[in-house]
This record gives sequence, structure tokens and C-alpha cells, in this order.
Amino acid sequence: MTTIMPYRDHHFAGVASLWAEAFPDDSSWNRPEVAIPEKMRFQPDLFFVALEADAVVGSVMAGYEGHRGWISRIAVLKAFRGRGLGRSLLDHAEARLAALGCIKVNLQVLASNAATAEFYARSGYAVEARISMSKRLGGR
Repeated sequence: MTTIMPYRDHHFAGVASLWAEAFPDDSSWNRPEVAIPEKMRFQPDLFFVALEADAVVGSVMAGYEGHRGWISRIAVLKAFRGRGLGRSLLDHAEARLAALGCIKVNLQVLASNAATAEFYARSGYAVEARISMSKRLGGR
């Protein structure tokens, strides 16, 4: 049986392994040793793991700044995909955001990641006519 719960420090190694499998070409600022401590500093209650017999098999980060919610870093181990776990993680994060008063959730998907875009489309997300822009601060 899979359980979704808030991330705790003892989940670090499991999340690091999961992200290494799910995001093998990740940017340095998204690596677990950078991203997880930052998330634990800000809205740690919006970082969730899926556990199967105490092993991390999935994760999702969410955020809310009072106007829009965000979903990021959703991942499921390859051996556990196709069981609805990604959808359960997404539903869990959305429910927590809604409980905070969030009425709209945004997310970003690499244009080359058609499978992930399709997953979100099946979950009710739609492409909006927007340009995604970013700026790295502080040399990270």
C-alpha cells in the first residue's frame, strides 16, 4: 500500500535516488542537495513523498504565494509508474493548495517532454498562451 505524507529529513536519500532516475540531466540548482534544503526553508509543508513499505517511490513539491499555486518536481520511480501514483501525488498537492485558498495552479514542462505534458493534460491542465521567462539570482 502506498502512503503520501509530508517529506521528512530521513527521506532525503530516497528522494535523491528518485530524482536521479526521474531527472538524470537536471540543472545544478535542481539537485536534491540544493533544492530540498531550500524547500524545507520555505513552505516545507508543501513537499510530499509517496512511500511503499517506507521506501520513497514518488515525490511532489508545491508552492503558494497567495495568488497562484505551483507544482514542481513530481516524480515516480519507473517501477511504480502506470499505477496512478503520479495522479495521486498531483491530487494530494492540489488539495493542499486548495485548502490554502489557491484557485489556480501553474506548472512548467519542458517542450521536449511530451509524455509529461500528456500526463498533465489528462489531469485537467491546459497549455496557456504565455511565455515562460526566468532569471537566476545570486549566481546559483
